[in-house]
Amino acid sequence: MTTPTALIIAVDGPAASGKGTIARALARRFDLPHLDTGKLYRATGLAVRLAGLDPADAAAAAAAARQLDPALLDDPDLMSGENAQAASIVSAHPAVRAALLETQRAFAAQPGGAVLDGRDIGTVIAPHAPAKLFVTAAPEVRAGRRHAELSANGFAQDFASVLADILARDARDSGRADAPLRRADDAALLDTSDLAIDTAVQRAIRLVEAALLRDGQQ
Repeated sequence: MTTPTALIIAVDGPAASGKGTIARALARRFDLPHLDTGKLYRATGLAVRLAGLDPADAAAAAAAARQLDPALLDDPDLMSGENAQAASIVSAHPAVRAALLETQRAFAAQPGGAVLDGRDIGTVIAPHAPAKLFVTAAPEVRAGRRHAELSANGFAQDFASVLADILARDARDSGRADAPLRRADDAALLDTSDLAIDTAVQRAIRLVEAALLRDGQQ
């Protein structure tokens, strides 16, 4: 199969649904660059925290997003539970989303296309994407995955706290006025609750291929 011109694959979903792993696998399968847009918000949250400011301060968060240091994308604290909360809070500020919007759209618009994962790729960043997935899983399953990830990276946190954080992030992400988390009308649903990662990836590939067939790109 030849990768079509300007193939954009949008992968959305809540925290710890598996969308990042699936998006990376799709990028390898279709030989496309990949952007985890959540890292942009995590880096913004981290910048606010490092400055000793409050992630709930919209002006401080917007300033951090506009002056984002790419080095923060590789900071060890980026994936911590505390920083995940900060990222969720700053992402609710319209000015932060506006500051990062063009960065994401420019990535999607590069020649040949790209794979982007996040929470508003198929609805806001690239609504014209020919292939869209909405990846989800039960909150308890997602909390278990995140708990294991945090433990593996040396961030100790009990399961109940992780589950509470997941539920709080879901509420913030789905309830914000600007670009809320929601499934695009034309996005294929992939529930990974009972799927091993290899199975989830293969299903994602089949869903993308089916979308491309409908779009006439295969």
